[in-house]
Amino acid sequence: MYRCVSSLLVAMAIAGSVSANEVIESRSLVGFGSAKYPADFSHFDYVNPEAPKGGQVTYAQVGTFDSFNRYASRGVSAAGSEAIYDTLFVSSEDEIDSYYPLIAEKVRYPEDYAWMEVDINPNAKFHDGQPITAADVAFTFDKFMKEGVAQYRVYFKDVKSVTAKSEHTARIEMVKPNREVLLALVQGMNVLPEHFWRDKNLSEPLNTPPIGSSAYQISDYKPGQSVTYSLVKDYWAKDLPVNVGRHNFGTIKYDYYRDETVTLEAFKAGEYDIREENVAKFWATMYQGANFDKGYIVKEEIPHQIPQSMQAFVFNTERSYFSDAKVREALSYAMDFEWMNKSLFYNQYTRTRSYFQNTDYEAKGLPSEAEVAVLAPVKDKVPARVFTEEYQPPKSDGSGRIRVQLRKALALMKEAGWEVQNKVMTNVETGEAFSFELLMYSPTTERLAIPLQRNLKLLGIDMRLRTVDTTQYIKRLRDRDFDMVSAGYGANPYPSPNLMIAWNSNFIDSTYNTAGVKDPAIDYLTEQIAENQENPDKLLSLGRALDRVLQWNFYVIPQWHISMFRVASWDKFSRPPLRPKYTLGQDTWWIDSEKAAKLPEKRR
Repeated sequence: MYRCVSSLLVAMAIAGSVSANEVIESRSLVGFGSAKYPADFSHFDYVNPEAPKGGQVTYAQVGTFDSFNRYASRGVSAAGSEAIYDTLFVSSEDEIDSYYPLIAEKVRYPEDYAWMEVDINPNAKFHDGQPITAADVAFTFDKFMKEGVAQYRVYFKDVKSVTAKSEHTARIEMVKPNREVLLALVQGMNVLPEHFWRDKNLSEPLNTPPIGSSAYQISDYKPGQSVTYSLVKDYWAKDLPVNVGRHNFGTIKYDYYRDETVTLEAFKAGEYDIREENVAKFWATMYQGANFDKGYIVKEEIPHQIPQSMQAFVFNTERSYFSDAKVREALSYAMDFEWMNKSLFYNQYTRTRSYFQNTDYEAKGLPSEAEVAVLAPVKDKVPARVFTEEYQPPKSDGSGRIRVQLRKALALMKEAGWEVQNKVMTNVETGEAFSFELLMYSPTTERLAIPLQRNLKLLGIDMRLRTVDTTQYIKRLRDRDFDMVSAGYGANPYPSPNLMIAWNSNFIDSTYNTAGVKDPAIDYLTEQIAENQENPDKLLSLGRALDRVLQWNFYVIPQWHISMFRVASWDKFSRPPLRPKYTLGQDTWWIDSEKAAKLPEKRR
């Protein structure tokens, strides 16, 4: 139903006209600020409208897949399956939360947001030629409410109904006016074909591709090994402004590999075309060889200032030994980032310290008067240091000797009721030894976890490293059957209602609340954020205040980030001179036939 949770929960403000009966009508949807593109824009600034189409690009994936249903509650869906269905609106990648028409043509709604009508483009159709109608929109909503994951039903509980007013107009009625919920429902909705899904359960995996509606459709696949998407020749929306200059590859193929090392060697040997590198050691030491020397492979470092996710070792706070913030803080002293950056990462990374990294909402210094004001109702429910100290992750001298940090950790553990007995961290009251498991699926994560494991051992704490396949990892994550994972919280360009899913206790069943947080102060702040989307000054204070509260609760051991794309590609691509501000923009690249002709035949 939605491309991602991020798009699902983003609020929207509509710049449009107000008629005499106070009904607003518009073609652009803006979540933050104002729309960059006018109603009659021809294409996004970051595309080449004359880009040629054709050729094949091949990507690599690690792991496997056993389903084509992106929305199933079990199984692992194929790469690219999240884009099988078009959405009502499309976001531009050089703005924060601005959306423009795709399946929808325009919307109407009253000032109190009690209802909304969505006009469907009469040319819209699914891949089998069946028209996309308002009835499909209504069916999609009902299908997700009955068979989708629980958090959708919780979030959209204020939606009374979605009905087909006519063949091309869907109408949404609210139980009570709710701007964020109403607009989020329209903004990110993928529309399912009723004639395909009517007799199928949305929560179950699909072992054959469904009927789609986007620019590409699945044309070939080998279960668990590869999946190929081909450009739809008669794609009805190819000339819409949101699609001009995009979707330039004739086919897109995903090949699956066992692990990252095998995947990299396959790239160097010419088995696939483009690779974004996430491993510093690989980037620094392994991108070399004959195909680099001959100029067949181009290695690029492309700087950016995109808001960064909070990648981290995440505590499951529902585990008894991680329910105490002092224990979580103590373990954070065992992570020696400065040594790791020097010895393992070739000094490529910066330590992450904020859930709003690279934005104005990152909490720095001491809270302002406005932040103190928004925190006042929950002052007795947040850590005292929120008001008196700036949070910074523990820092070492990079020598690998962290005695000072370990002494602080031991002191915190003692305050929490733990002390070292016979070289084992032991609960003073119960005699229980401190032992937990880090769950992961990648050998690369294991390599990065070993230094933390080694330092924890100096504290008498046993961190077991448990590597499982991706299918088991996802199941255990959904079941909350883990002690700690190496995971991330998505980047936050601004404090959006999305934060409800990640942090509010009403959404505790969501896998996005990885830490399992249930905190009244965080509930209050996230709800205030959702209610103040049209108040930028208060949103600034709320965002920084939430950042401080999350930081000082030590839900994670922050890892690191890099403000640079590390990209290697076989030299057969050209791209527009202007990159989208918030992405690498690979869907705007195209195959350059002159460049491709100079490559070995296999990679042309």
